[in-house]
Amino acid sequence: MGDIILTSPIVRCVKFQMNAKIHFLTKAKYVPIMKFNPYVDKIITLEDKLKDTLKVLQNENYNCIIDLHNNLRSLLIKINLGIMNYTTKKDNWKKFLLIYFRLNFLKDHVVERHFKTIKKLSIMNDNQGLDYFLNSDTDVDFNIHQSFLAWCIGASSNQKTLSEEQIINVCNNIAIPVVLIGGAQEHKKGASIVMKSTNSKIYNFCGDLSLDQSAYLTKNSSLVLTNDTGLMHIASAFHKPIISFWGCTKPILGFTPYMNKSTCINMVINPDKEPCSKHGSYCKIDKEGCVKKISYQSIIQLISDFHQDYIIH
Repeated sequence: MGDIILTSPIVRCVKFQMNAKIHFLTKAKYVPIMKFNPYVDKIITLEDKLKDTLKVLQNENYNCIIDLHNNLRSLLIKINLGIMNYTTKKDNWKKFLLIYFRLNFLKDHVVERHFKTIKKLSIMNDNQGLDYFLNSDTDVDFNIHQSFLAWCIGASSNQKTLSEEQIINVCNNIAIPVVLIGGAQEHKKGASIVMKSTNSKIYNFCGDLSLDQSAYLTKNSSLVLTNDTGLMHIASAFHKPIISFWGCTKPILGFTPYMNKSTCINMVINPDKEPCSKHGSYCKIDKEGCVKKISYQSIIQLISDFHQDYIIH
């Protein structure tokens, strides 16, 4: 999800600067991310069988392909269409050197790497950050006309998430409502947090909302707390103040909140150490993830620094 949101500046800039007609190819489960993006003329769903997808693509008469995924499937698509293409560099060897030898050659945010991909098209970064567009009909049964924290408690792997204990200890000291956001896999964790916390104003929306509804709460929140995950990038697109938590992955990999006009603070455990793994699914320090070593007191202090009234005194 986050990777797709990180392509949004490319989509916008190509649309405006080339007056191009843009089709966006992605898996069906990711269609909602781009569904309401006005810079995308058509979304094409990747079918289970590649040959079915190729039939659709071959009928479109494209001028070029911008490949911001760079995997085997996208390679086969480029070969079969046989047209001009521009492919992003994943810099996997640089990540390998960083993770295993502490040699850092990663200097750019991933969005900047994407812009280098289309340098030959003379597309310039407009420096307007990320995009996420809500359906105008999106709503949630929650009073958004109040100060509240949105807390994304999930991630692509458990090693990238804060523990229940950390979250509960922070929530016990929050003076304003807290909405917990995540997928169905986080519902049980969210329910446990609500049950064990002394804070009576925690609302568990994990697994009960669409992506758009989760984004809606994020957009209307006063402060977003999040692991290294897709909703962090949605919050950045809305220019929300963010406190993000990092352990196995590190900001140095290039996936921090991008060009957010609000204050963003990355809480990084062992900031001087290299990342444990490329995607955060393995931790060198703690099998449950070193992000769980961030003290809840330090999180509370940061929230208080944003706004003293957010904390119980």
